[in-house]
Amino acid sequence: MKIFHPSKTVKLDVPLVSSKSESNRALIIQASAKETIELGNISKARDTQTMMRLLASNDETLDVLDAGTTMRFLTAYVTANNRKTIMTGTARMQERPIGILVDALRSLGAEVEYLKNDGYPPHKINGFTQKTDTVSIRGDVSSQYISALLLVGPTLPQGIKLVLEGTVASKPYIMMTLSLMERFGVKYTWEDNTITVAPQEYKAGNYTIESDWSGASYWYSIAALSEEADIKIMHLREDSLQGDKAIVEIMEQLGVKSTFEADGVRLTKTEKAEKFFFDFTHCPDLAQTIVSLVAALGMEGRMIGLQSLRIKETDRIAALQNEIKKLGLEIEVIGDEEIIVPAGGISIDGQTIHTYEDHRMAMAFAPLSILGELNIDEPEVVAKSYPSYWEDLTAAGFKIED
Repeated sequence: MKIFHPSKTVKLDVPLVSSKSESNRALIIQASAKETIELGNISKARDTQTMMRLLASNDETLDVLDAGTTMRFLTAYVTANNRKTIMTGTARMQERPIGILVDALRSLGAEVEYLKNDGYPPHKINGFTQKTDTVSIRGDVSSQYISALLLVGPTLPQGIKLVLEGTVASKPYIMMTLSLMERFGVKYTWEDNTITVAPQEYKAGNYTIESDWSGASYWYSIAALSEEADIKIMHLREDSLQGDKAIVEIMEQLGVKSTFEADGVRLTKTEKAEKFFFDFTHCPDLAQTIVSLVAALGMEGRMIGLQSLRIKETDRIAALQNEIKKLGLEIEVIGDEEIIVPAGGISIDGQTIHTYEDHRMAMAFAPLSILGELNIDEPEVVAKSYPSYWEDLTAAGFKIED
């Protein structure tokens, strides 16, 4: 798919998709509650729609396709409900680790067996009888393992006492989980490295899902690269629970100012810094957008805290290295958690960006087409999190041709 922007000027109000992260957590809470919980503005992202479909299913085998959050949350949910269930997914999903979560569930009393490779889906839950309330889990790999356990914690006979080992990554996502649980009446304590949730019931209520700050990041990139920009992203909150609201702080270095209004946030251009640095430990889903943007702006940049990118929909660090090289710039990768972008910039003249079946690769590189014509392969991958992405870009003046 060919994409370019003739005028390089972007002025519009962006409706934006609702948050997949909030939606998926709220759906588990809703399914776990005995009282009625009403949810508004549920995400239309494929991952969330998959979650809704599988929560309503009584099938023994649940196929999450390529939805990592759905795999992790549902594994904990069906275990807590003592459902004999086979959890499976796409070939790539079967390469994404689940062992840390399964080990934690086993220590609580779950009987889980791997059907192919130890530590990876597919796996089968054979039963659950809680034998302890205390479980230790690494805090530095994926916060989704922690959130999965917390969401089902209040429904367990003994509750849960979660001991986090080492550095805690993506802490805002854990706080989002706990805040949503609290919104529906669940009390918790977090002292030092231990989160404790007593056995209790989720209470009735209603909640409207916020727009998606991850999706907003692509519009920040568009604003930074445009010659002129006046973009208002609708229904984002200054007091957001989402960790990816960090994009506001990040983009202050990259030449975009955020002004919160009653019904959203307005983006305008401002001066950018000489060099860029940020630690993405707590917001790794923003990394692809920012690495590609820093390269496009010709800035020198250093990004750390990227360790979880290796186990996402693809190896995102390798993917960024490969695709930015096509644009004439070699980024340096140090270990599994650091990227150095040299100054100098990129050149865009019709190259094809491979997306690796990863929605964020497509959406992170598309804004670069303001600088010149790009081709995006497998553009349909955006359905995973932002189904209306190409329609919204068209409304912003991008020209898209099959």
